[in-house]
Amino acid sequence: MAQEGAGAWPSRQLRLVIPFAPGGAADGSARSLADLLFRRLNQTVVAENRSGAGGTLAALAVATAPADGYTLFYGTPGQLTTLPILMRDIPYDADRDFQPVSLISRTAYAIAVHPAVPAQTLAELIALAKAQPGRLAYATAGVGSGPHLSGELLNSMAGTSLTHVPYRGSGPALSDVMGGQVPVSFDNFGSLLPLIQRGSLRGIAITSARRSPLLPELPSVGETLPGYDVTAFGFIAVRSGTPRPIVDRLNAEIRAVLRDPAFLARTASFGAVVEGSTPEETQRILRAESVKWREVITKAGIRLEAGP
Repeated sequence: MAQEGAGAWPSRQLRLVIPFAPGGAADGSARSLADLLFRRLNQTVVAENRSGAGGTLAALAVATAPADGYTLFYGTPGQLTTLPILMRDIPYDADRDFQPVSLISRTAYAIAVHPAVPAQTLAELIALAKAQPGRLAYATAGVGSGPHLSGELLNSMAGTSLTHVPYRGSGPALSDVMGGQVPVSFDNFGSLLPLIQRGSLRGIAITSARRSPLLPELPSVGETLPGYDVTAFGFIAVRSGTPRPIVDRLNAEIRAVLRDPAFLARTASFGAVVEGSTPEETQRILRAESVKWREVITKAGIRLEAGP
């Protein structure tokens, strides 16, 4: 059968595979994108949640789908950049099996502490950690998560030895930090923002290179550790081999959605900012992330076993 050209595409419904369970910021962003793409393409875009195994199940579903532009992947850095380093038996090749289309949005992580911790600034937190090597702990949503890697990058750049305490998700991690069981939290900025604003936790720093307009008084880590810059981003990819005219059409339609006021507002509500890109720019960003995190993961000796 001849491949469908961009002029005929799409002639039937599309599916957007999401590597997370329903609910949460990434799922909300993906579903908002699907709804707005439907309006532009005049074809249904079905949001399909495939959580499990760190997102590799969702990525595999796209890697084994036909290269026809009807199966889209809403990825975050883990599935194509860090998981192939963290896990031994990834069932796909991140470079060979995917064609990046566009970035969607970026968000940062943040560092916060229990109010009883005697540190008001990142410099003071680093000094506290150095005064008691290995005894100051930080909680995250799990091994190999973005917040975990952010903490290990800080350890590497600051010369500290903060001890990682992994949880099964952000909720229990934040609960224990608020309860004082663990003194430090590395988590999504959007999750920490309301806790900092109401005084449940004390904000220390945001991991992006610049401060957030949502909380401009919170310094960036880079103000204390020049060069530190960590963000998470959402992106769209399709199966490699998808005809370039379809990739270009999809890129144009996605970037039009990114200018939609409703999508801009929805993204901001998650503490993120919209950011589009060309397919080539998206590929370069993914490869740069792989290089950056390979060094951190190798130095820290982090491994992640495949799970259900």
